[in-house]
Amino acid sequence: MTAQIDAPRSQRIDPKYNRSRKSRTNFEMIAWLFMRISGVILIVLIFGHLFTNLLVGDGVHAIDWGFVAGKWASPLWQIWDLAMLWFAMLHGTNGVRTIINDYAEKDRTRFWLKGILYIVTAFIIILGTLVIFTFDPCMVTGKEYGFCPAG
Repeated sequence: MTAQIDAPRSQRIDPKYNRSRKSRTNFEMIAWLFMRISGVILIVLIFGHLFTNLLVGDGVHAIDWGFVAGKWASPLWQIWDLAMLWFAMLHGTNGVRTIINDYAEKDRTRFWLKGILYIVTAFIIILGTLVIFTFDPCMVTGKEYGFCPAG
């Protein structure tokens, strides 16, 4: 006795799962491709980050304010950390966007969840970028300098 499996999409889809408008672009294909490419790039960025922070020198015990200040004094590490921030945030946002599309049934719910997601993503990317490029190792407390020699 053999079981017969219906062809995909041969059954009627419940109307509540139909989307209100159809896309005429290749956005989903581009988003799918971005996930694969950014995943590979993130593997390289994260393992490079872990290697330099944990295995080189004194390891985790050397990570402090001075370590970060010395690392971000180099444009290479600023760009490295910036790329890691941007790729990780966009990769994660794309994944959460896909989950919202899959599980939010109502258009209004989907709209608000994705709106909040995009606002939070933009805020974190902007704030992280500002921290990386405006980081000043010389903390000023009153009239004294915290970590930089007076001069």
